[in-house]
Amino acid sequence: MDLLNDWVLAAGDTLWTWIVLPVVAVLGVYFTVRSGVVQFRLIPEMFRTLTDKTPRDASGEPQSVSAFQAFTISAASRVGVGNIAGVGTAIAVGGPGAIFWMWTMAFIGGASSFVESTLGQLFKVRDRDGFRGGPAYYMERGLKARWMGILFAIILIICFPFAFSSLQANTISATVSSTIAPEGAPGWVPWVVGIALAALTALVVFGGVRRIASVTQAVVPLMALLYLLLGLVIVALNITSFPEVFASIYTQAFGFNEVVGAALGTIVLTGVKRGMFSNEAGLGSAPNAGASAAVTHPVKQGLVQTLGVYFDTFLVCSITAFIILVSNPDLENASKGIGLTQDAIVSNLGAWSSILLTVIVFLLAFSSILGNYYYGESNIEFISARRSVLTSYRVLVVVAILVGSVASSDLIWNTADGIMGLMALVNLIAIALLSGIAFKLLRDYTRQRREGRNPVFTRDLLPEVSGIECWEDELTVTGPIDVATLRREAEKHRDHLHDDHR
Repeated sequence: MDLLNDWVLAAGDTLWTWIVLPVVAVLGVYFTVRSGVVQFRLIPEMFRTLTDKTPRDASGEPQSVSAFQAFTISAASRVGVGNIAGVGTAIAVGGPGAIFWMWTMAFIGGASSFVESTLGQLFKVRDRDGFRGGPAYYMERGLKARWMGILFAIILIICFPFAFSSLQANTISATVSSTIAPEGAPGWVPWVVGIALAALTALVVFGGVRRIASVTQAVVPLMALLYLLLGLVIVALNITSFPEVFASIYTQAFGFNEVVGAALGTIVLTGVKRGMFSNEAGLGSAPNAGASAAVTHPVKQGLVQTLGVYFDTFLVCSITAFIILVSNPDLENASKGIGLTQDAIVSNLGAWSSILLTVIVFLLAFSSILGNYYYGESNIEFISARRSVLTSYRVLVVVAILVGSVASSDLIWNTADGIMGLMALVNLIAIALLSGIAFKLLRDYTRQRREGRNPVFTRDLLPEVSGIECWEDELTVTGPIDVATLRREAEKHRDHLHDDHR
């Protein structure tokens, strides 16, 4: 097992160092420049679109999940183990400086997240619950490369609902075990936790995307508030050391005076990998949730999902980093994963806080399992529409939760890292080739906002782009409107788009 783990780790590091990291950095900077720094410039719009009304069908029912529900589904996947165990691992391996590179990755990756989620909305399709879409769909419909979409779908299914969800289950199991018996829990405890977690997962995932959305809509705000309050209390108790901690994140970001003796390359690589694992910017996962939303313009979900990157990294991950660093940990002998964060919390608040952390970790990880499951479902349906295939997938996800609860965490972490690198690479190639469409949509959106309009997109605004299934003229904000009027507006904006293109 150790030999396999070492091989997986070496292969993953090679992939990230020489291929994925350069592509992530170059494309992130390119998207940032080409979009006019959309991830900073339109921050107010991100909050405004988050509360948009959901378009309704002819019967008056919501067409699909709302923009906020899609945000919580993606946030459920983003905000999980990566925010507690992942940040702890980053600091243990790369020192405080790894946090700087996580922040940098979040800002640059915000532009990549905008592009991928905008494309996911544009090329979405209808299903029985409303809409579904994501990278597999824009690869097939935008690039006319179904083979590429199937490749991506297979990688995502292995990566998220199986590898990543197993990791979430493993963290829940480890936290519960250490809370019950800090000196070592009996071997049956992980099995009991795994069975209970698998049963809860089955109850939700067999109910479809709307049940998942209703659960995440309730759980995500609660877990985030609980964890942020916990972190703020610990920072307040150590406020005198906070300036020094904050400074160490920057001074050690470039390899100077690093506590753990990590080389600059290790610091950067660790920060970028853990950052992408946590916020998923450019990874190709969030568009699967973003595409499920009913909105009036594809750019709206591009902005909402970019806000999700910031919520994950600048808020939740930062709180974890501060919790650990203000506790002045011994990083030379620190354990990777949840242990570093758990030790920091207990040392500040006492043994009782271990129980509170267990509750928070459960909420974080369980919501991530649900978000990961939905990503996989969307891609299973891309490959095959047979109900038996979907049912088999659901059963396998539940089994993966049980297995993950008792498996080796190191092997799961390293396997997930390598698979994530492959997944990111396939997605980044696709969005690089399709990014011109996203920027054209961005220009249309900003023009309509300058005119004081609630931006509305219809597919005849882009007649040169084939493969767009939805976005008929009848798509409206609150109900039916005059189609002839909407067509006249579409003609006007299509002329603007063509002028920009020329």
